Amino acid sequence: MGTLTGYKVIEMGGVGPGPFAGMLLADMGAEVVRVERKDAALRLVAAKYEILNRGKKSAFFDLKKASQRELVRKLIDGADVLIDPYRPGVMEKLGLSPETVMKSNTKLIYGRITGYGQKGDLSKFAGHDINYLAISGALHAIGPKNKPSVPLNLIADYGAGGMLLINGILAALLERERSGIGQIVDAAMVDGVAQLMAMFYGYLQTDFWSLERESNLIDGGTACYNIYETKDNKFMALGALEPHFYKKLIGLLPVDVKEFADQWTSEKWPVQKEKLKKIFKLKTRDEWTAILFKQDTCAAPVLNMKEAIEFQPNKSRSVFVEQQGIIQPAPAPRFSRTPSKAGLLPEKYGQHTNEIIHQLK
Repeated sequence: MGTLTGYKVIEMGGVGPGPFAGMLLADMGAEVVRVERKDAALRLVAAKYEILNRGKKSAFFDLKKASQRELVRKLIDGADVLIDPYRPGVMEKLGLSPETVMKSNTKLIYGRITGYGQKGDLSKFAGHDINYLAISGALHAIGPKNKPSVPLNLIADYGAGGMLLINGILAALLERERSGIGQIVDAAMVDGVAQLMAMFYGYLQTDFWSLERESNLIDGGTACYNIYETKDNKFMALGALEPHFYKKLIGLLPVDVKEFADQWTSEKWPVQKEKLKKIFKLKTRDEWTAILFKQDTCAAPVLNMKEAIEFQPNKSRSVFVEQQGIIQPAPAPRFSRTPSKAGLLPEKYGQHTNEIIHQLK
């Protein structure tokens, strides 16, 4: 029994934050039905490798047909939550607008996830993670001095999109316990990225934060919060910000402690970084890991994804689990009484179509 056992969720087929939110709800015990579109453009791998679909039932519906749309409408009538991953106006064209479906299901939480929101100058336009980062100020702040970096779509799609949507859905479900009425959740990834940047927007209005990349405390500017290449062309990550961690780190490195005594003077950072670059090239990543890891130095080896799966500390906590032969991240967070569970992955898209349609008749 998970925390959301007994709740029903309809997830309209999309990519990125919508499926991610649906996975989290399914992990926590909700019954999630994913409405697959046969004309979906981005099916890059076989169904069993789409980990974001674990624990869900997958059913095909041809939304171009009125009879199929009516079946989806029936599904929504019996749901607690609807996840709409489309641009504004798409669900309206399908006859599944909030005004329409919430007339018959007044308790429905209608979760909408878009890049630019339901209203605004950009609401009708397409975009992806990198675009939402770009206009929110986040992309400019990430990377080396000469050029912003292209990050994985972890920030806008999942951190600022899926997580924001989940936050809204769960809050709306809690409020529904008091009011007995559902509501619309308008989650926009550009809003979410701006929220993730809240601390930095505060710092920017002081002398503490510069717009120039690699000039600040945690953007690669400092020697103590940086990434260094090792002898075997791998990397170590340092995050020794607090003075006591920094002191422990410097004490374990073959450096002149006096040259590194001043941790916060930015004028000294370039020289300190150059010296650490040379030092870390003297040993392999594993050798440095043996010296620095688990020493309260805030140093860690930079692992690739395959290495992360086999890393003993990750194994000891079961950060990854294997199911149906597919290795995948374990559900999180962890609950003391009502644990989450990684549900089965559909073996093929639309696997549960007949089952779902039969239940509606």
